[in-house]
Amino acid sequence: MPSLRPLFALGAAACVTAAPSPSTTPAPAAPVQAAPAAAAAPLPPTQDYLLFTVAESADQAALVRFGPRGIRIEREQRVGMMPTEINGPHGVAVSPDGKWYYISIAHGTPYGTFWKYSTAKDSVAGRATLGLFPATVQITPDGSLAFVVNFNLHGEMVPSSVSVVSTDEMVEIARITTCTMPHGSRINAAGTHQYSACMMDDMLTEIDTRTLEVSRHFLLKRGGEMGMTGAPGAMSHAGHSTAGMSHDSVMSMASSVQCSPTWAQPSARGDKVYVACNKSNEIVEIDFATWKMTRRWDAKDGVYNLAVSPDGKLLVATNKRAKSITIYETAGGTEVVTLPTFKGVVHGVVISPDNRYAFVTEEGRGSEAGILEVFDLAARRSVATLELGQQAAGLDFFRMEPAR
Repeated sequence: MPSLRPLFALGAAACVTAAPSPSTTPAPAAPVQAAPAAAAAPLPPTQDYLLFTVAESADQAALVRFGPRGIRIEREQRVGMMPTEINGPHGVAVSPDGKWYYISIAHGTPYGTFWKYSTAKDSVAGRATLGLFPATVQITPDGSLAFVVNFNLHGEMVPSSVSVVSTDEMVEIARITTCTMPHGSRINAAGTHQYSACMMDDMLTEIDTRTLEVSRHFLLKRGGEMGMTGAPGAMSHAGHSTAGMSHDSVMSMASSVQCSPTWAQPSARGDKVYVACNKSNEIVEIDFATWKMTRRWDAKDGVYNLAVSPDGKLLVATNKRAKSITIYETAGGTEVVTLPTFKGVVHGVVISPDNRYAFVTEEGRGSEAGILEVFDLAARRSVATLELGQQAAGLDFFRMEPAR
């Protein structure tokens, strides 16, 4: 598929493309918005960046290449088992050794599935059946386990789970009950803890990857922030039990959710966890050691997914309703810049290992094609867009290599 909108020439036949006051609750005083330093002029990439993306409503998995010769789909395939229906690939993760990539397929009969593919040839190497609507996925740093949240988008509003899959055998070895609509599965750099946000419980959960049990949870409601040990138990919807309640009562209770977190992102060192409150438009920072909130600041409308730069200096947030991304400095929780995106319904973000680029998926609306948009973090501007399938969703970085 062609790329969109030329920005600057990279050679005789090559170009890339382009798009056009925090507050706190306890402890530290609200950070003052700092005037951002001048952005650098965008420079062409000097090497190629490869990443895998999926598009939910097109059943598309694509390997994308971005570099001095522009941006393009290197190869793509249709994924899933139901040829006459939408399968719904949602999450994608690349193994640390770069040999495999994994895709969560949301729809099934009724359960979703989890697939293992070779990065060299896209050949299927295994498949496992998980829970209802498997969504975000991440692989442990040693590559041995995959943690997949069972989002349960179309089921009853009851506590769901996180599936743990042994990636060698592609066998689900544990299904850990956490909370209602878990989303945003992320693992700390040490590989010792997995985090996910509970959209309908205003809660963050932490799983110990060694015991495969919920080790702690954190209540995110403004004014009631509290870290607790162990699993949340049979509670759901911001601390209220739904046992024996009618569907209408459960739906009414769901409307009282304040934060509605959609993502949990450990810091580069693992000493903090950042949570995106999609409903209240806030980001909450939690200290790993004390399990207490250290900051809570205002974000943009519909803050959705988060990514931390490998050097730990920047936090990038996608703003689903505001049609933008925001770059924050992690040291002070201060906003560096908010950049408009080419399309609306902004979804996922991943940052290249050299801290240079943020790659962002944008779903589009209705029958519109989704896109991948590339932002230069030093220049603070969009430098490339590429058309993908409808409802572009999950993405993960594969590798950097010499340009070709």
